[in-house]
This record gives sequence, C-alpha cells and structure tokens, in this order.
Amino acid sequence: MSRSAVIVVIEDEQPIRRVLRTGLQAHGYEVRIAEDGRSGLDLATAGDVDLVVLDLGLPDMDGIDVVKALREQTWLPVIVLTARNAESAKVTALDIGADDYLTKPFSLDELLARIRVALRRNATPDDAKRLRLGDLTVDFKRRRVSRGAEELHLTPIEFRLLCTLIKHGGKVLTHEHLLAEVWGRGHEKHTQYLRIYIGGLRKKLEKNPARPKVLLTEAGVGYKLAGDMLQTD
Repeated sequence: MSRSAVIVVIEDEQPIRRVLRTGLQAHGYEVRIAEDGRSGLDLATAGDVDLVVLDLGLPDMDGIDVVKALREQTWLPVIVLTARNAESAKVTALDIGADDYLTKPFSLDELLARIRVALRRNATPDDAKRLRLGDLTVDFKRRRVSRGAEELHLTPIEFRLLCTLIKHGGKVLTHEHLLAEVWGRGHEKHTQYLRIYIGGLRKKLEKNPARPKVLLTEAGVGYKLAGDMLQTD
C-alpha cells in the first residue's frame, strides 16, 4: 500500500490552518503545520515531504524568502496561498521557483486540484531509475544529471522540463504542451519563458549550446530530445 502524500502547510492564521488541516486530511493527505517561515523550512527540509502550501505574509520572514530557501535545498512543489493578489507578486513568486499561486479567499476544491496536478508533475518516470542520454546520466531517484563524474546542477524546473521531454522520447512537443505540463494550465502562451529555460538547459547539457545535439528545436512548433541518444540502464 502506498503511503499518503505529506504536505507541509506554512500559514500564520489559525482559522486557515484549521481549514487546511481538516480539508487535506479528509482527502487522504498527511499534514504538518508551521506557523512561521523558519519552522516551516525546518519541516519542509526534514525529508519525507511531498509538497508545501505557503502563505507569503508570515510573522518572521517574507514568504518569498521561504520560496528562495526551499529552492536552494529541495525539489518540492510549492503552492503559494496568499492574500496578495497583485500580478507583480504572482510573477515574482513564480519567477523564483513557486510552482503555483492561489489567492485568498480560496476554494478548497481548487486547491486540491492544484495539489494533485503539482504532485503529478513532480513525479519521475516509473520505468527506469536511471537513463543515459548520450554521455549524460539522468538519475531520477536522486534527481541528478551528470556527465561522467561531474554533476550538472539543474534547477527544479529545468529537471522537470528534461523529464517531460524524456517521457515522450524523441517526439516533438509543442510549446503549449510543454508549458502546460511543466508550469501548469494557464501558462500556454508564455513561449518566451520556455525559450529562456530551454536556453539554460542547453548551456548545461550541450557541449556546444549553439549547435545542440541533445535538445533539438522544431522551428515554429516546439522541442524534442534526440531519441537515438536515449538508453535506459
């Protein structure tokens, strides 16, 4: 029997903590609660955690700084749940590594749906623990990519983008498909954002990023991996 997903809730308002604990537990999740940013970081980085729900207005530190700290230490999906409804706040949170952003007052059903999506997106391929991509090794369990003894340090979104391309082998994936699968629905038009991340991945994966051999462009359509380079261990 598979274990319940563990969700850390970082929220300083007691009524919202109560609603989240009750609602998430009723849907089979194990919930761990923190009332401030520092104790939330301790819980989230202690291991055996699957996702973080984070308020931005915390008593000891700004939630944006919590996102930054999480991204330096973990691959966990982070869903921001906050009263800050300005577009600039949302853009900042997503740019520094939050996976999703939901404003208060919120629908529990919508939050649950976003949690399910985030957990699915963060899953790695089940049929191989490691995979070779030319001279690169992708370790799904440890979420690492290496070339020989050298580890290539991918961000969580870069790793998720690479996993999505691997999952579909040598198939061309449209810009819209990649944006929806990696960032979630509602981001399908942000093609410039995708180009930036593809460029960053190429700098790390390709020997000559200007002449890519691994991450290929299908002009006007999207991207694909060089399928003939994929080998499972």
